Amino acid sequence: MNKLKTRFKLWLSSEDAEGVFGDGKWRLLKSIDTEDSLRAASQLLHISYRKAWGDLKKAQQCLNISLVEKQRGGTLGGRTKLTEQGKKWVKAYTRFRNDIEKAVEKAYEKHIRELVK
Repeated sequence: MNKLKTRFKLWLSSEDAEGVFGDGKWRLLKSIDTEDSLRAASQLLHISYRKAWGDLKKAQQCLNISLVEKQRGGTLGGRTKLTEQGKKWVKAYTRFRNDIEKAVEKAYEKHIRELVK
């Protein structure tokens, strides 16, 4: 048998909305931070610009914060960058996800490892 590895999907929901923030929005924000562009970030992640913008709008509305600032085009083109709150969310979610990943790996070692030797 090939070596098994743990995988999981993680997201945060509220009483009013499912999928307020999770791995997809986290990856999108990280890509925006790298690319300075929502369009370039969505292309990098192989999702439509419309989906990316919709995901951001949903997160911002549910969290009641601005995650990104958009600057309209012109001769030099537009850009999108993370707000301070957006940067804080990326940093906090990264730490949160790393902690969850360690817990999942520990649970795998405790409950499953012995079965796949």
